[in-house]
Amino acid sequence: MMSLKINGAIHELDVDPDMPLLWVLRDVLHLTGTKYSCGIGQCGACSVLIDGEAVKSCRLPVKAVKQQSIVTIEGLDSSLGKTIQQAWLAEDVPQCGFCQSGQIVTAAALLSNNPQPSDADIDTSMSEVLCRCGTYNRVRKAIKSVSQELSEVPHE
Repeated sequence: MMSLKINGAIHELDVDPDMPLLWVLRDVLHLTGTKYSCGIGQCGACSVLIDGEAVKSCRLPVKAVKQQSIVTIEGLDSSLGKTIQQAWLAEDVPQCGFCQSGQIVTAAALLSNNPQPSDADIDTSMSEVLCRCGTYNRVRKAIKSVSQELSEVPHE
């Protein structure tokens, strides 16, 4: 038995410790928002947040994340997550939509760590998630929009 904290809930799972986290999420817990694409950790469609950092889950054995907090696209319901999702829609980012969960969780990690990223910061961070439709300019525009909105929020 293995205990995992996913989207704020503790899950007791009887799984092979070497099973990739992606398959635990999709096949065991039925959290299908995280996508399988390349299976070799190159495309980023499978990205999730682990302790706030974007990590590709397709090659990561579940035993490597036992003591960490995992957030999938389904659990990205923070104010920042909702703001990013709204910006994605406002900027018409999705086309086929396949990479979007990976794109959005990666953007959340970026903006959590750097609320005012430069274009170079955005490009570097977001280069970890491939978009076959090529909506990179819209992704950058959406992230800049969220960044601007964050800068307008009064700080106490």
